[in-house]
Amino acid sequence: MSAALSVRAQDAFRSASVELRRDESISADGDQLPEAEPVVVSATRFDIPLDRSPASVSVISSQDIDNKQIERAADALREVPGLAVVQTGTPGQLTSVFMRGLPSQDMQVLLDGIPINQGLAGQFDFANLTTDNFDRIEIVRGPQSTIYGPRALAGVVQIFTKRGEGTPGITVSEEGGTYDTFREALQSDGKIDIFDYSVGASRIDTDNARPNNQYRNTAGIADLGLSLSETLRVGSLFMYSLSDTGNPNSIFNPKPLDNFLTERWWIGPHLDWKPADWWEQKLIFDYDHERQVNNPNQDGFVGPTRALFRQTQLDYQNDIRPASWLTLTNGFFFYRVESGQERPFVSQAFGPQPTFISDRVKEIAGFLQATVDIDNLIFVAGGRLDHFNQFGDVWTYRIASSYKIDQTDTTVHASVATGFSPPSSQDKIFRFNPFPGQPLPALEPEKDFGWDAGIEQRLWNRRVTVGATYFHNDLSNVIGFDGLFETLNLGAAETQGVETELRATPITDLTFTASYTYLEAEKTDTANIAQPQGARLPRRPRNEVYVSGSYLWCKKLRTTIEAKFVNAREELNFGGPNFDIEDYSFVNIAAEYEINPHMSIFGRVDNLTGEHYAEVFGFPNLGTAAYAGMKVRF
Repeated sequence: MSAALSVRAQDAFRSASVELRRDESISADGDQLPEAEPVVVSATRFDIPLDRSPASVSVISSQDIDNKQIERAADALREVPGLAVVQTGTPGQLTSVFMRGLPSQDMQVLLDGIPINQGLAGQFDFANLTTDNFDRIEIVRGPQSTIYGPRALAGVVQIFTKRGEGTPGITVSEEGGTYDTFREALQSDGKIDIFDYSVGASRIDTDNARPNNQYRNTAGIADLGLSLSETLRVGSLFMYSLSDTGNPNSIFNPKPLDNFLTERWWIGPHLDWKPADWWEQKLIFDYDHERQVNNPNQDGFVGPTRALFRQTQLDYQNDIRPASWLTLTNGFFFYRVESGQERPFVSQAFGPQPTFISDRVKEIAGFLQATVDIDNLIFVAGGRLDHFNQFGDVWTYRIASSYKIDQTDTTVHASVATGFSPPSSQDKIFRFNPFPGQPLPALEPEKDFGWDAGIEQRLWNRRVTVGATYFHNDLSNVIGFDGLFETLNLGAAETQGVETELRATPITDLTFTASYTYLEAEKTDTANIAQPQGARLPRRPRNEVYVSGSYLWCKKLRTTIEAKFVNAREELNFGGPNFDIEDYSFVNIAAEYEINPHMSIFGRVDNLTGEHYAEVFGFPNLGTAAYAGMKVRF
């Protein structure tokens, strides 16, 4: 194990205990109590208190990430109800997130308002997204296409970076541990006159547990801004990641040489302008560039490949408040993506196969949303029209509401909405046609009609918050295969279940969180031959339970423990009945001791009990792993 240094240059160091209590007050008996609910953006596209949100929202703070020493966004999402994180083996391998049982490509991921889904499949691979420079993660469940457009069919995960403020400082860390793992990280933020900045970067090297399972990742995120006046800020986001992964494949068909390299960078200039108290505008431009090299790709058919994706987006939002109780949000969205893949050695054994495949998509959209806020009632209604160059127009709508009862500190909320997810480049490029002389009909977007209703109750002077939500989704137009293996829109599915959450701070410096999800996810059509009608959607567990606890001892030692249990999953057996895969559970512990305001040491143990499990059948996760390091702050 290696040591880690971290440095933060400022006169007064805000320790972990101070950070934890920055939004708290003192109760009559001297305990620290929450002072105000966090403000969330993702539920309506503008600031709204979390305890009045009309949507089902969860928030993961940077403090929670630090306490649990979480290094990848996917691991942070494991505590959120309604989300199932599925990793194809060890860190660095394909990592998908299913929201309320819907496919992973039907969830939109945003970084400071910028959609970052990418690749041939249109889904976001969480394998390489580190938590460097994260301020918080907001998760909004339920169809959000009306305000976020394509791939927000199931909901959105929005990551917010830190905003530089105060005296500039720097934190540098290094750690090491099991499986020849070494990680270095740097974080710095601050404000100098009108210039503010925040930056986070990290490097990880690990060999993981199997031959050809090594993982190397370099990543960085920066947010730079100029506050030209009190009402105008011009800034830009920058992100870069380079990952090099050995792909050992499943334990039944190992690949000793296969390797996958992904390099991605993007730049996102943005403008925030508030010319009047009742008027606010936001403009974001984004250019996204990604290349992938799979070599030698021992699949026996395609062989080595090289892929390139280029994405350009423009998002404009206009908020007008003509009255104190009314906010009108409107805007437009432009999107263009070009994707292509070279495969010079593809086999011709099954007929002529192209050595280069590509796809080009253009979209333009407009949306309008009205938010009424009268006393404790919030009512939201909106609509959106998206136009695509390949299949025309898509209309979506959303209605949501919440009501807060002050006397009991209770909030009830409900929503009904439609969502859509366009066919991915992968769906179109690799589309099978049994009659090449007869063109197949154009693929249409997958669609969803979803609704939910829930309640949140705050107790004991807000020391305890509990919530529960029932949800239902009807998914239609799913792309699948008929009896001739034609690729068509012919599938349907239904998901429904209950999400529950608990957050508690019974005494100062002690926090508990817990969540439980019950999910029924069923295929409801007969035309799609991938699964029989009535089959459970694969890799969607029926029960997920998560618990965690954290305590700060003597204002010096922070200890955290978390555990998760996952039950009742099935794996796809194409054309036949699915087969059950094992339940699993894991326990992680973490600790950090502050030596002085400028230095601390930390360590953690993942999978403490040594559970042997696989989230994807045949791709085992890591066993027990221990890591330790040090931080020094200037």
